[in-house]
Amino acid sequence: MKHFYIILISLMGMASYGQTTKGVVVDEFGNTIENAYIVNSNTDSHAHTNELGMFSVDKSQVGNVLKVSALGYKKLNFTVNSSEVSIVLEGDIFRLDEIVIQQQLSALNVISKIDLETTPVNSSQEILRKVPGLFIGQHAGGGKAEQIFLRGFDIDHGTDIAISVDGMPVNMVSHAHGQGYADLHFVIPETVEKIDFGKGAYYASKGDFATAGYVAFQTKEKLDKSSISVEAGQFNSLRTVGLFNLLGNQKKQAAYIATEYILTDGPFDSPQNFNRVNLLGKYSAILNDNSKFSVSASRFSSTWDASGQIPQRLVDNGTISRFGAVDDTEGGKTSRTNFNASLSKPIDENTFLKANAFYSKYDFELYSNFTFFLEDPVNGDQIKQKEDRSIYGMNAELNKKVKMSDWDASFQLGVGFRADATIDTELSHTLNRSIILENIKLGDIDETNMFTYLNTELKFGKLMINPAVRLDYFKFNYKDKLASVYKSQSETEVKVSPKLNFIYSQNNNLQFFVKSGIGFHSNDTRVVVENNGKQILPSSIGADVGTIWKPFPKLIVNSALWYLYLEQEFVYVGDAGIIEPSGKTKRMGADLGLRYQLNDWLYFDTDATYTYARSIDEVKGQDYIPLAPDFTTTGGLSFQNWNGFSGGLRYRYLKNRPANEDNSIVAKGYFVTDMNVSYEYKSVTFGVSVENLLNTEWNETQFATESRLKDETNSVEEIHFTPGTPFFMKAKIAYKF
Repeated sequence: MKHFYIILISLMGMASYGQTTKGVVVDEFGNTIENAYIVNSNTDSHAHTNELGMFSVDKSQVGNVLKVSALGYKKLNFTVNSSEVSIVLEGDIFRLDEIVIQQQLSALNVISKIDLETTPVNSSQEILRKVPGLFIGQHAGGGKAEQIFLRGFDIDHGTDIAISVDGMPVNMVSHAHGQGYADLHFVIPETVEKIDFGKGAYYASKGDFATAGYVAFQTKEKLDKSSISVEAGQFNSLRTVGLFNLLGNQKKQAAYIATEYILTDGPFDSPQNFNRVNLLGKYSAILNDNSKFSVSASRFSSTWDASGQIPQRLVDNGTISRFGAVDDTEGGKTSRTNFNASLSKPIDENTFLKANAFYSKYDFELYSNFTFFLEDPVNGDQIKQKEDRSIYGMNAELNKKVKMSDWDASFQLGVGFRADATIDTELSHTLNRSIILENIKLGDIDETNMFTYLNTELKFGKLMINPAVRLDYFKFNYKDKLASVYKSQSETEVKVSPKLNFIYSQNNNLQFFVKSGIGFHSNDTRVVVENNGKQILPSSIGADVGTIWKPFPKLIVNSALWYLYLEQEFVYVGDAGIIEPSGKTKRMGADLGLRYQLNDWLYFDTDATYTYARSIDEVKGQDYIPLAPDFTTTGGLSFQNWNGFSGGLRYRYLKNRPANEDNSIVAKGYFVTDMNVSYEYKSVTFGVSVENLLNTEWNETQFATESRLKDETNSVEEIHFTPGTPFFMKAKIAYKF
């Protein structure tokens, strides 16, 4: 009998520790906290919160103590009082030693969380710079989408990087100016809550354009306080921002309006006359079943003039200054109206569904002159690119976790579609923006992409194996309005993109990963139909091998060696209306990043990327990839809340790089530093920021271009550039209420 009681008590103990505690982690304002780390101090079982702030800890019972930590919050010891709990964390200073390296494919996203906390952004350009190793350049008066550089790619305006905001795509397929055109200027920086990014084509949920990588922005669900701010600076620059909390700090619902207005002439001899208006409204609610629902509407419009890219020879001989112009009638206008609704619905503690549906109305009109009088010695070579577009679509994903005795699994099954319909996509030869001399291209474009994917994560202790596959269907249709008879052409294509990733977590401070996958980017519809459906979706094949490591509590190091191969493709040159073939390419390189917290308020960060990029089919010496950067580095020191002061000093360095295939023309590199400092007194913040602190003479964008001036008999091929901003100081005052 004695032995029977011993066995019975043992079984009861085993049964009790077979129990599960599930719950949700939120902040003081009711916002759910993703990636909070929960450890049962009695059993050492642990878990992380998901996107809905939900968690489930095995071997946990009433009376156990859960240690809860999350980046930017005070640690909490929570005593379990029921099988379902709600845990509230109090905000705190940012501490690097609280970071737990998670066993997941996107573990590097902790870096963007660090950077957003320690060096807040105040312009749409700086938002993209938060992605380690990503560089941008502006070359059309501030209103055009930035040129992007990443991992040895001149991505142009988005050809090889997939960008989204709240699940809504930013990239424009078959755009009037260039494939993948991604204009992020409708995002108000102060509303950004999270930046999710990944390099390579290893993510099943990311499809078109995700070859070099992806960036997914998430806007805030609610505002803690309302605020207004005004910035004023050199070059007749003015920026005002208003953030208005409409419902106070309610636990179950929130609503806010955000506005932004910008004016500037820029440093150019011909004023930019740039202005931009942004408006965002968002409503969020937590429903009775803990589902999260949000709906947002936004409107953005912008107009500007531009000096364009000027030839080096005119600056060298003193005809114009670095900030002068050959044709100052360049410029344009653009607008975008967005509607987006999203729902995240928990089904049980191991299953949830998330979905969003979106619609955008987009207008674009751009005037450029890259070659001056090369093609038309009398009227000049100004071109007009214009389109009127509607975008609509949806994304849905079912997440499921399965727990077994010695292994765990999670599955994400996604489906969705995106449809683009443009009317009168135009490329014309114009004079003074008002006279159309010749219609080069004019037509209607309809493009549809339907997709599904299955992502699987199998966890065997310290090892996670992540096989995944994505299936995409595309239909392209083009109606040529310049054809003498009605002409409508269509093509279809199916693409299968497998992925396979391995992640080994030695402990919470050391992780190794091997990532591999096939990705693609679509070609312009006009390329697809003219090329009879060949090379519609050229593939990329890549691999990463690397580590994320915390050698010390307040130091995090990420490193990777990587390789990327691109198939033969045909590129549509939007500025000329022609198809330009480019061959197979290869890129290989190394990434290194450091984040170090010197004390409670002082932080250091740096990122460096080296890339070897070459065309495969060209002979040695003629195989350089124009404008592909081979070495970049960024970094800086920042401080937060030191006796009311915050600020930082930052640098970015881009090495000289080839501007043409034989490296006979070189795009000059640059080293630029920026600084900012602010002081917060009660509800008022005073700040000063300086771009290009050392007044470095640098070129923001550069191209090897053949051009001819009005008085020249022969054309010249050389560097044409847009100058980088000189010393530029702004002052800011903000008030919270």
